Amino acid sequence: MTLQSKHHVRAGFLIDGRGGPIKKNQLIVIESGRISAIMDDAAAAAISAEQVTDLSHCVVLPGLIDSHVHLCMSGSIDQTLREKQLESSFEEVIPVIAEHLRHHFSHGVLALRDGGDRGAYVLRYLEELHDRSLPPVQVFTPGRAYHRSGRYGSLIGECPENGESLLDAYRRFVQPTKLVKIVNSGLNSLTTFGLRSEPQFTAQQLGELVAEAQRDGARVMVHANGEAPVRGAIDAGCDSIEHGFFMGRENLELMAEKGVFWVPTVYTMKACAQHADSYRATINRKVVEQNLAHQLEQLALARELGVKVTLGSDSGSIGVLHGESLIEEMKLFLQAGFTMSETMCCATHHGARLLGLENLGAIEAGKPAHFLVTRGTPAQLPRKLTYLETIYLDGEPSQAYRRDPDYLTLRKFEGVAFSGKVKY
Repeated sequence: MTLQSKHHVRAGFLIDGRGGPIKKNQLIVIESGRISAIMDDAAAAAISAEQVTDLSHCVVLPGLIDSHVHLCMSGSIDQTLREKQLESSFEEVIPVIAEHLRHHFSHGVLALRDGGDRGAYVLRYLEELHDRSLPPVQVFTPGRAYHRSGRYGSLIGECPENGESLLDAYRRFVQPTKLVKIVNSGLNSLTTFGLRSEPQFTAQQLGELVAEAQRDGARVMVHANGEAPVRGAIDAGCDSIEHGFFMGRENLELMAEKGVFWVPTVYTMKACAQHADSYRATINRKVVEQNLAHQLEQLALARELGVKVTLGSDSGSIGVLHGESLIEEMKLFLQAGFTMSETMCCATHHGARLLGLENLGAIEAGKPAHFLVTRGTPAQLPRKLTYLETIYLDGEPSQAYRRDPDYLTLRKFEGVAFSGKVKY
């Protein structure tokens, strides 16, 4: 890509990602692929029309960040297919991961955090095969998550051996990643409302691993539902709570005080309710709808308390499709009382802070000129994110986004060939 030395983009509406008011008629000044200034469009009078790209009919906003996905899994509701995916080989999941990345990028996701898989296949994919320009999505993964033997977590990780401590298991695996995931509770119950599970690890065990991981420069995400599992993770010093169903006000207050991020994955419950008839033995629609309502109440309380909330779709779960489900998560944030600007802040700036990304998360002077463009007005968001006008990378419309989608799917990696669409 040849970058213009200096050019300008006129935005009809600008959402900068910081959570403040949406601005009208803004001029973004781009020099050598970076934003050098943002000013009112009135300043454009002295600039020749050839130097201005007119997007006055559009909304400009930062690239999105999905803070919780499962790239090895599709959102299929086919139980046989879901079971087969869990047993897939690395070679079989290569096209699945590539296809899911394409779906995320096509919905404006420029970075995501994977929640782990039992074979650490996403980590291997990143090390051996990932072409960061095709599509240009930054990916973070813990590899395998850690869970206690006999408890939930085998589908995404490993457990300490008999007599082995959690800390020793962490040292034994030595996963080449700066992200660690711990499973400290069971799944959120889909058949009994408010059912809690006991913590998988003590606060001391969690604290030992968190301290060691942070000395290694790694961030720690903890799957936790219920008061006790979440409290243990907070006391241990984790960076984020994943899911957090039924964790209660006291934990939310502690998270606000300590700066712990929350990734609530609300849409998983709505998707479960929509597909309950296909899983009558394991999903009670009424219970799931109660779970959803309670999580929305917690989300509204988190906004009131000032908890740093980020958006995570948990795509790969039942009925939760990669890419488009992040937009569904946004709709639920709005339902919980967040403004559009606040919701976008959770989907951009907060996500960038959680992932440690300096070059994403906001449209502001000094950052690379990465941003999304949607036709229309902010009132049409987040729906318009399902069919973006374009994606700008380094100040230029992305060629990857404009190409025939098959270009992003048909690949050959070191002798491993695949083509066509991945079955969901």
